[in-house]
Amino acid sequence: MPEVRISIGGRSFEVLCEAGQEPALQAAAGLLDAEASVLVRAIGRMTEPKMLLMAGLMLADKTLAAQRQLRTLETRLTGAETARLAAETALAEVCAAPPALPEGLAEALAAIATEAEALAARAEAAPAALPDAAPTEPETIAQGPLADELSASEEPEAGIGPESSSVPPG
Repeated sequence: MPEVRISIGGRSFEVLCEAGQEPALQAAAGLLDAEASVLVRAIGRMTEPKMLLMAGLMLADKTLAAQRQLRTLETRLTGAETARLAAETALAEVCAAPPALPEGLAEALAAIATEAEALAARAEAAPAALPDAAPTEPETIAQGPLADELSASEEPEAGIGPESSSVPPG
């Protein structure tokens, strides 16, 4: 077993340890020395057993605080994991079954699609019925091949339009 020299609170000690454990022993001794050095600066010289006892108690207090913090973080982590699993489950449910359409919506959309197809077919057929030069003036349109269709879809209301005006043109 290797023998390691450590210093705690300004005092040297020779300690035996398992082979390969020297770095861990040096690190532990460093923690104990840091606490003992605080005590020596605050209180002054004290007996070796009292210095080691007080430094050990200070390290134990820090260890307890770290354990409490670890438990708190573990609890928070468990809560976050539970929330994540619940969110994944909800997402899987939504993805597995898409939301149902309101009643009658599918039929209404089908009717709109049918009507749109009929309008598209009429629009494709309409240019073939027009002469090469499409009329642009309203009077010309009223005399063209679509005049009957326009007349049927737009019945003028009585008393509206230039024919029913009581004011002479002027």
